[in-house]
Amino acid sequence: MRPINMLDLKAEYELFRNEIRKAVEVVLESQQFVGGPSIGELEEALKSRLGVRDAIAVSSGTDALLCAMMVLEIGRGDEVILPAFTFFATGGVVARLGAKPVFVDVDERTFNLDPARVADAITPNTRAIVAVHLFGQCADVDGLREAAADHEIPVIEDACQAIEATYKKKPAGTLGEMGCFSFYPTKNLGGFGEGGLITTNSEHFAVLARQLRHHGESSRYRHEHVGGNFRLDTMKAAILNVKLKRLTEFTDRRRKNALLYGRFLSGSPVRAPWTREDCKHVFHQYTITCDRRDELVGFLRERGVGTGVYYPMGLHRQPCFVGGAAKSLPVTDRLCERVLSLPCHPMLADDDVARVADLIHEFFGTTRSVDIAEKSNAQASG
Repeated sequence: MRPINMLDLKAEYELFRNEIRKAVEVVLESQQFVGGPSIGELEEALKSRLGVRDAIAVSSGTDALLCAMMVLEIGRGDEVILPAFTFFATGGVVARLGAKPVFVDVDERTFNLDPARVADAITPNTRAIVAVHLFGQCADVDGLREAAADHEIPVIEDACQAIEATYKKKPAGTLGEMGCFSFYPTKNLGGFGEGGLITTNSEHFAVLARQLRHHGESSRYRHEHVGGNFRLDTMKAAILNVKLKRLTEFTDRRRKNALLYGRFLSGSPVRAPWTREDCKHVFHQYTITCDRRDELVGFLRERGVGTGVYYPMGLHRQPCFVGGAAKSLPVTDRLCERVLSLPCHPMLADDDVARVADLIHEFFGTTRSVDIAEKSNAQASG
């Protein structure tokens, strides 16, 4: 029986092979490897798709976060509130600027920042809140703004896993002062290497971000600021322009896979992902929580099913951040021991999802109650 991997980038590439090769050839013929027209095309396409004033293509999702914080002039003595349950880059960029990352616990159902805990973490030194839209579901941005209402603290969206997700019908990347996206190959819109994007409705922030991505240059050889080399390569932008055409189709397939998992895992002891009624979840990861997580990982691996643990350690316990003893963030600590991401990529067939679910039932000694023949009903209701 063929393996079911967490990703199948080769199969995905086959869908785009000819178009991508043509796009690459255009760039090769032009010899404009930096700053070519594909950059502007990508920015305009994403600006239109997201309904945002400006989109600035950058070198990675990490650099998008770093540049956004540089726009806000975050530095030594400042504090930035962010979830402890997230990818390292969210906290790493804060520390790189000399600021203090303030790690806060998350809501156990959504995996995202808990506004009540954010309110308790605000101090006179708080300069920003990073709302991570983890696994493809938007954080409660209104709740975060309400928590910080008396302090006028800007919100940066870490939307690196959430392109096409929405919150109260508004797209991720348009909810805060700036949004940050990643085009790492494994993302829902994955490129051929690193890549990222900053979105904003502020003309001032957009102008500054464009300067900072090119060493702070305001005009040729005139530098108003010290920036960095955060430029996206033309070749990568050209490939992303091709793949962008099928993003919504792939998002719909991820959402269908998630719906099927929810039905097929019914009756098992695992907890399926919970989606807020006011959110559109795009399932960058389909993340369950369960007991005996590590045993289940081994059981599935032996039967050809790949899984991922995102994340096994909260940022508040990372050696580079701890200093002294790590503080207790009970929800994050509990999730780190219990989360497990299952294959949910758009190349999966319905039978693949059913097989993964059946193996989970087998492991826990339960039985799938929904037949795969009912998949048409599941698709219709989704």
